[in-house]
Amino acid sequence: MAGYQDLLRTPGVARIIIAQLVARFPNGMTSLAILMHVEQITGYYAAAGLVLAATSVGQAIAGPVASRWMGRWGSRPVIGTMIGICAAALIAITTLHLVVPEAMVRGDGSVFPPIVFIYMVLGFIAGLATPPIQSAVRTIYPKMVNSRQLTPLFSLDASLQEIIWIIAPVLITLVSTQINTVVGLFTIVAILVGGGTWFLVLPEVGRVRIPQSRRGFGKVLGKPAVLLATVVGFLLIGACTAVEAGVIATFGHGGVEAGLVLAVFSVGSLAGGLVSGAIPISRWAMARRLLIVAVGLAVIPFFVNPEWVGQPWAIGTALTLAGIGVAPALAVLFAMTTASVKFSDTAEAFGWVATGQLIGGAAGSALAGFLIDGIGPAGAYIAAAGLALVGTVVSTVFVRGFPDLRHRDAAPIPDTAPIQTVS
Repeated sequence: MAGYQDLLRTPGVARIIIAQLVARFPNGMTSLAILMHVEQITGYYAAAGLVLAATSVGQAIAGPVASRWMGRWGSRPVIGTMIGICAAALIAITTLHLVVPEAMVRGDGSVFPPIVFIYMVLGFIAGLATPPIQSAVRTIYPKMVNSRQLTPLFSLDASLQEIIWIIAPVLITLVSTQINTVVGLFTIVAILVGGGTWFLVLPEVGRVRIPQSRRGFGKVLGKPAVLLATVVGFLLIGACTAVEAGVIATFGHGGVEAGLVLAVFSVGSLAGGLVSGAIPISRWAMARRLLIVAVGLAVIPFFVNPEWVGQPWAIGTALTLAGIGVAPALAVLFAMTTASVKFSDTAEAFGWVATGQLIGGAAGSALAGFLIDGIGPAGAYIAAAGLALVGTVVSTVFVRGFPDLRHRDAAPIPDTAPIQTVS
């Protein structure tokens, strides 16, 4: 903890961590809010999963593109514009059922109601306009601390972001179930605009200029570490979003159990992330950490029995175990990405990693939605455990593609350029 205290005393580090956490707070609320809102309006979990998938596909497309835009036009203009468009799209999703004919809201039992497809378009727009705050801040970090502090900073960041997943699910579940989903979505819009504005006015955001990459678009994926980070992030976040859908389907909309169970998942992740900050990152670090996630998730289907009074405790305990591996695995993703590319390529690299995570989130949500409708809530946990297990296998088979950071720092490779000399 002393190392973390020294890190937070570095000028600007504490405030940019807090500001970006608030700005990204909607990330822990939007999926649940849209899931509950669309399911409540249409009566279909699968429809809600499709809307989430469309939203995540839009985010996936925007990730690397917006990251390169920041190198061309600057962080503030790009992020500010995208916040405005994203907020407008979320407001449209929130109020759509109030302005369309009632016949468009109803399904006939065999096909989805027409409103679902409009929701998908609006979700796609909202996804395209999701501000790239994660890519921006993780590109700024290496310019704020020395190379020795970078790996602990990524571990701290990965751990503290679990505060989002501890508080946000409980907050949005309480607001959406105890008031209504419309108020829940408007709450997200308020935090998106307020938190995003706070992040943009910080001096560090204006002071650190993200250089424009000189490489062709997408070439950074040629780096094995970046490609592996993208694929593993896809599988890890897919598992997490499948868990979200499974918990909502298990405990329903009538109480706070869903939010509390998801919160303990994040508590485990927070604890694991803080402890892992002092552990050197070897090539096998990812495989070991994902194995913890897979084992914790694999036992949950055996506990999905609504008549068992201990169900919330059993599922919560298993999710706490699974969570212990989540933040440490994310810390490996961040460190291996930064350490494998030049500084001018870090924003795009993190954009692709974020894209992998978002597509994984879409796949996990959609797969879980269809399995819930088909075989019940246990299907979502089976999907989550399967995705985490595949991630473990990938990390084992391709272990040589992961950098060994036990004897080097995670700083990006310096950019070099030819200079003129006088002979």
